[in-house]
Amino acid sequence: MTATTRRRSAQVAAVVAVLILLVWVLLRPHPVEDAAPPAPPAEQAVAAGSVLEPRPCYRPATAPFTPTHITVPGITHDATVLALPRDSENVPQAPPISDTGKTQFAWAVPPDPMPGDPQGNVLLNAHTWPDDSALGNKLLDGLEIGGRIIVHGTSADGQHQTLCYQVTKRDVIVASDGSAEYYERNGPPQLALIVCSPPRLGPGNWLHRTIWYASPLASGTLS
Repeated sequence: MTATTRRRSAQVAAVVAVLILLVWVLLRPHPVEDAAPPAPPAEQAVAAGSVLEPRPCYRPATAPFTPTHITVPGITHDATVLALPRDSENVPQAPPISDTGKTQFAWAVPPDPMPGDPQGNVLLNAHTWPDDSALGNKLLDGLEIGGRIIVHGTSADGQHQTLCYQVTKRDVIVASDGSAEYYERNGPPQLALIVCSPPRLGPGNWLHRTIWYASPLASGTLS
């Protein structure tokens, strides 16, 4: 074999070797990269320093109880409830006429029904103020059918109880006409909340009364 032939053979061999290497690089299996780990499930966002509160309407009262505080979302939070007997004319008493009293509810004690009783109206009332600064004014402005009233209190054995109600009816009556419906003791269990409502005819004298009726929410209802 001549030198020229040997040189050409070497060149051909080199080219073939390069082609084989190129084919091997292109066709060899590539390792599969590890898949990214799944994102953790989304959690409820909590601002720094905040605390998640339990859902107050999830476990309703298991026994009749004395109401001590009421929350009406968007209107009042943990307002004090005064337990008061009826007066000498057999009318449920109202909170005192004072800066404190205008922020409180009054509740007519037994023999009128308690929250958690199987029947009858739980009788509540609150003040309306001429300058629109009382709890009754806020209720008149913001509590409509579908609104929620959350009642907290204590049962006879000292257990904390909560019962949530949803407004089913908002009624306006002439004060002098009264309302037998408000005092119902034999009907289904519900709240009956009454406040004075405009027009105001003079000190302590309002032409109308507004009454909200609210039914207890069923077990398991979310707050």
